[in-house]
Amino acid sequence: MTRLPLAVLVSGILGLTAGPPSPAALTRNGQQQPTFRAGTRTVPVYATVTDGEGRLVPDLEQADFEIYDNGQKQDISIFSNETVAFSGALALDTSASMTMNIEFVQEAAVQFVVRMLPEDKGIIGYFNSKVQFGPELTADRDRLVSHIRNNMQVGNETRLWDAVNGAMDQLADAPGRKVVVALTDGEDWGSKLGDGDVRERAQREDVMVYAIGIESYYHNGERWTLTRPGRSFRRLASETGGGYFELKKSADLNSTFTRVIQELHSQYVLGFSPKVLDGKSHKLEVRLTKQGLKARARQSYLAK
Repeated sequence: MTRLPLAVLVSGILGLTAGPPSPAALTRNGQQQPTFRAGTRTVPVYATVTDGEGRLVPDLEQADFEIYDNGQKQDISIFSNETVAFSGALALDTSASMTMNIEFVQEAAVQFVVRMLPEDKGIIGYFNSKVQFGPELTADRDRLVSHIRNNMQVGNETRLWDAVNGAMDQLADAPGRKVVVALTDGEDWGSKLGDGDVRERAQREDVMVYAIGIESYYHNGERWTLTRPGRSFRRLASETGGGYFELKKSADLNSTFTRVIQELHSQYVLGFSPKVLDGKSHKLEVRLTKQGLKARARQSYLAK
């Protein structure tokens, strides 16, 4: 995929409300770019397409996709198969049960950062009894790598939902596509917010969440314990269009974070204008007309 200029998407698909006219047809590499109309409510849908063996599928066309809103087929008004820049927040579990995995987590996060493209922006967060992000949302990969190497601290609790919510705070004013990549080895412990609060906000603010779960075997002071994330973590990823990865070996973190950023650079951009704005949550489904392919995308949006 070639790279779609960030300004086009910021002024168009992510504008979502009336405003000045966005750039008209823009030609790049001989292809016609999407034309965004002012004054319309456009629902952005980012789709990851894989084949039967889980390989990413490039170079599909608009005619290969169908979008359904509450079961009703919609006209696709925006389509691009070009790479789109993202603003991403990593939320990494550094609770006590993750102690044996910290070095693997650091290396995996570094692999994610070094594969960011020049227009991508990132910020790094750690959560345990505290939730901390730094240095700030930036495209400076050296600063991000330095923060990963030098600022990771271990604590007791696992404030997962507060951390994902905090990640969305960091992305609130970010341009372009918003992505949270969260890693944990267990159930939430100590958050003020619940998983439902986080899901609703992600839906409302069009944030895609990738969820990476890993098994940990650790001593809790009394006995050795095996821990893994619960179903709500998977549901968060599923409903927002991100991927869910459940790992049994910390050594697999490196390749998993690399896979996540490969997907982010390979997603299709779709958009449609809803016929009804009733303020309710609508079910979304992306289908493919070609056999043997699977699309993963957000499963709902707020029609308002």
